[in-house]
Amino acid sequence: MSVLSYLIPISLGLGAVGLLAFVYTLRSNQYDDPEGDARRILSDEWDDHPRP
Repeated sequence: MSVLSYLIPISLGLGAVGLLAFVYTLRSNQYDDPEGDARRILSDEWDDHPRP
């Protein structure tokens, strides 16, 4: 039972770190245009080998 006194605070701490990381990514606008990247990767307009 004494192991639980260590594991519960560690798991709560890791959950809080994950939540803070998610909130940070939301506030730094990393999820603004998820569909734009998906369309750009399939587009032939921006090819790695441009036509001469």
